[in-house]
Amino acid sequence: MKIGFLHSLIRPEEKLLIKEFQARRGIGLEMIDDRRISYNLGKDKFDFNAVIERCINHSRALHALRLFESAGIRSVNSSKVAAICGDKILTSIHLEEHNVPQPEVRVAFTEESTLQAIEEMGYPVVLKPAVGSWGRLLSKINDRDAAETILEHKVTLGSYHHSIFYIQKYVEKNGRDIRSFVIGDECIAAIYRRSTHWITNTARGGVAENCPLTDELKDLSVRAAKAVGGGVVAIDVFESERGLLVNEVNYTMEFRNSIETTGVDIPRLIVDYVLQVAAGERGG
Repeated sequence: MKIGFLHSLIRPEEKLLIKEFQARRGIGLEMIDDRRISYNLGKDKFDFNAVIERCINHSRALHALRLFESAGIRSVNSSKVAAICGDKILTSIHLEEHNVPQPEVRVAFTEESTLQAIEEMGYPVVLKPAVGSWGRLLSKINDRDAAETILEHKVTLGSYHHSIFYIQKYVEKNGRDIRSFVIGDECIAAIYRRSTHWITNTARGGVAENCPLTDELKDLSVRAAKAVGGGVVAIDVFESERGLLVNEVNYTMEFRNSIETTGVDIPRLIVDYVLQVAAGERGG
């Protein structure tokens, strides 16, 4: 069996996955650097049983996965999952269509309609780019003055990231949120991410602690994963007065801070899943 390993830079997560693949008997691993590969559409022939995607750049990941799939190669995760999870608007739509609870979300396309939506929602709100990661370009807006200033800046900047306005009702996290990990049909582990800042991403300084897996958390996490197409995903969850709410779903999940914290061998379980997909035992 041969697995293609699609990557950009090799981070700690990739090193752990590579080590796990190399420990498996009868498994060939071919590294595919997204900075070097090119595709000959309609003529490409690949001898992989499956490809695992570990890119940093969302656009490269999405299109590379689709190109591999067009050549008949199974992928983890699928291009469909990448397309949905890589766009916060599409994620929220799929969560809504599958009755997965989430904070109030509004979407607008102009400065004026966005300001009106924010005023109707009530402060504070969080303004996010539709496409983005690691807690970047987020704005917590506490009043109209801040809203007008931030919207003016985004309109002036004018790029794709600033031309569509994704507005989420701010949820008071009391210093923590939850990240749960789903592989296939199972929620395998979860961590609390603690921070004195309202952004709790570990990439922004949040500290990981083990989070017990309650039935409610496992059920919500698996439902959220299925809503976006399933596979290997991480779910960001808020604890609120309404109960647990899904904030985002991540399709190229980072887990370096969660293995020792939870005691779960996440790389082993990911590799198990990829090999099942490669063998045709699961859908990619």
